[in-house]
Amino acid sequence: MTIAPEERRERRRRRRRREIVRWVVVGLLVLVVFGLGVALGQALHDNPKPGGTVSSDETFRLPSVPPGATITTP
Repeated sequence: MTIAPEERRERRRRRRRREIVRWVVVGLLVLVVFGLGVALGQALHDNPKPGGTVSSDETFRLPSVPPGATITTP
């Protein structure tokens, strides 16, 4: 059984076309996965971990008054 040259060329074209489509699909898939990774990284970077401790140290000084005296403000 022999294959005509025209048929061989057509088979090569189809195979090449399939390979090109496959590489385009793989490339798009890689770009989508990369984009999702960047988006996840940004989301994790933008949202700090919950439950962080915030402390404040302040000293309040009250005027010294005798016990029982009242303080009035002008």
